[in-house]
Amino acid sequence: MARILYGVHGTGHGHAIRALTVARRFPEHEFLFVSHSDGAAILSREYTVFDCPNPVTPIRNHKVATGPVIFQNAGFFLHEKELFRSVLDQMERFKPDVALTDYEYLVPRACRKTGIPCLSVDHQHITNFTDHSIPRWQYRNYLLNYWASRFLFTEASEYLVISFFHPPMKKNVPKAVLAPPLLRESVLANMPSDGGYVLVYQGFSTTFKNFFPFLRSIDRNVIVYGFNSDHLSGNLQFKKNSEAEFLADLAGCTYVICGGGHTMISESLYYGKPVLSIPFKNAFEQQLNAHYVEKLGYGLCCSHLKPGPGIIPEFEANLDQCRRKITEGNFIGNQEIFELVGRFIQRCVQDDTTPARREVTRAGINPAPTD
Repeated sequence: MARILYGVHGTGHGHAIRALTVARRFPEHEFLFVSHSDGAAILSREYTVFDCPNPVTPIRNHKVATGPVIFQNAGFFLHEKELFRSVLDQMERFKPDVALTDYEYLVPRACRKTGIPCLSVDHQHITNFTDHSIPRWQYRNYLLNYWASRFLFTEASEYLVISFFHPPMKKNVPKAVLAPPLLRESVLANMPSDGGYVLVYQGFSTTFKNFFPFLRSIDRNVIVYGFNSDHLSGNLQFKKNSEAEFLADLAGCTYVICGGGHTMISESLYYGKPVLSIPFKNAFEQQLNAHYVEKLGYGLCCSHLKPGPGIIPEFEANLDQCRRKITEGNFIGNQEIFELVGRFIQRCVQDDTTPARREVTRAGINPAPTD
């Protein structure tokens, strides 16, 4: 048995869902999570969680809210030393053998200070570990995202980057491996079908003002999740949050309308569903995910907040072509991911040295020379 410290970014649900899927696969080990906000609420249902603030990305009206980002994160960094000390205190009590992180700020830094090996398992590092053709109008957002990923969240000793698309790795990133998406077990329990309706998921309760008129213009029944409401409004059926019912509806829909979140897109593609992605404005990672949905032929990217009346007919006219393209992809990397994580844990527990950096390889996870 190993004691595993697991830092999880708490904004939204995707990070916590991914971390839960990893932890559930290794019941023989003891986990202590460090998270906040949505992440802490989800993880605390099954595991011990140390609730600790982290840098956040507030969303307002379907875009990154610049003012709140500056204000809320200024408060975090004002108390960074105190928060860092609190994580070190937790480590002194828990005595972890190894650590995992999903885009969390404090745990990898604490591991570097204490010599604990730390494996990052996330999607976000796709933005700065791989090469992309960046549109000129997105370059500012790319630079901001690259800076955040590189200088705030790139402190782990190794990286396992999970993605439904696989652009070429940069040559100066020797510690990183790309793998297909990690799917929760409850996703695998459903079989896809086509019930003729549209499924809509909006991860944040506020959205742009044209969203509902746009949905009402669709000549199909539309099931809407994300607003934790249960009522009918014309062709829109709002449903309260329920993992089992949501996944059953996702498996049975004709296509999906969602933001640019990687978890939602990956689960949709696993079920063979074309995706109309409307990513958050100014959120480069979401914009990148949506860009690859369209580039790979899996659906359409609507990168602005005023969808035109012709976008649904255009999208529906290409559903069969999208489905064919989706069948060519690989959207489940569970076996590979679990093997890599398991080898990392086993090697670190057996290794009585504490090199500051280690290298991940597909053949296994082997110690790198001490710096």
